[in-house]
Amino acid sequence: MMQEGWAERPVVLFDFDGTVADTAPGVLRIARLALERAGKAVPDERTMLLMVGPPLEEGFRLVGARDAAEAAALTADYRVLFDELLTVDDYPVFPGMRALLAGLRAQGRRLAIATSRMEDTATRMVGELGLLDTFEAVCGRVPGVRYSKAESIAAALGALGAAPSEAVMVGDRHHDVEGARELGIPCIGIYSGGARAGEHEAAGAVAAAHDVSELAALLGCPTDSAAVR
Repeated sequence: MMQEGWAERPVVLFDFDGTVADTAPGVLRIARLALERAGKAVPDERTMLLMVGPPLEEGFRLVGARDAAEAAALTADYRVLFDELLTVDDYPVFPGMRALLAGLRAQGRRLAIATSRMEDTATRMVGELGLLDTFEAVCGRVPGVRYSKAESIAAALGALGAAPSEAVMVGDRHHDVEGARELGIPCIGIYSGGARAGEHEAAGAVAAAHDVSELAALLGCPTDSAAVR
């Protein structure tokens, strides 16, 4: 059920992969290469899309790793290949997202990234996209410190000095909805990443958008419709 007033909350937390930036092509390219180098069969496109969103180790378990050790080995190789082969051109910001972020900031709303990606990598990628001044914090996984989506969300709130009652989350997978719910934060799902039909609704999202224009409307941000398409 929708929580009254969630659309106007002053803090908006964004997932990164599949929400702010279209990382899926690059993620899938490198994941396929890691699987091939390990002598593993590469699943079909629909299955491979499960890699977009969750922590890499979990993603590799979903696409063929037989156990945690193999998933960890695939993840290690993936990270090396990602750094060697991908550039900022491989993970562009979704069309209209920059305009939406600017519109939210113009409303005086505070923005942060809460991601399942390693925090140092996420910070570098956000910087390469020229968005570090847009987000007050970029929070993700830190070895030995935090792992879960809920922990990244909590870290983002802490960095902003904000309470859960002040925030709304935006994400492209059920992990975002579930992580936000652990903290009592409503989440808007967006079908721009690897989510399957009905995933956000089943996870308990307060609303779902199919593109940035719909997301802008849900957030009560009167952005030029031409700019967000």
